[in-house]
Amino acid sequence: MQRFFFHVITSACVIRDEEGSELADLPTARAEAIEDIRMLISDPALLGRDVSSRSMAICDEAGNTLLALPFKDALTPCD
Repeated sequence: MQRFFFHVITSACVIRDEEGSELADLPTARAEAIEDIRMLISDPALLGRDVSSRSMAICDEAGNTLLALPFKDALTPCD
């Protein structure tokens, strides 16, 4: 198990995940990030706010960014 940190990047600041989560691998961390992003998008969307320009950086314990995931990538377009 590895510890991954999920930092939210906004235009104004970085909201750091100080605890992290122990997960098996990066694909598992990516799936976790997508779930987290969907939860983070839901409340602002209900208030009419668009936070899709934000992103989430998945980092390792050394602080290295392993993957940057734009919030918009957690959404599936539908018509």
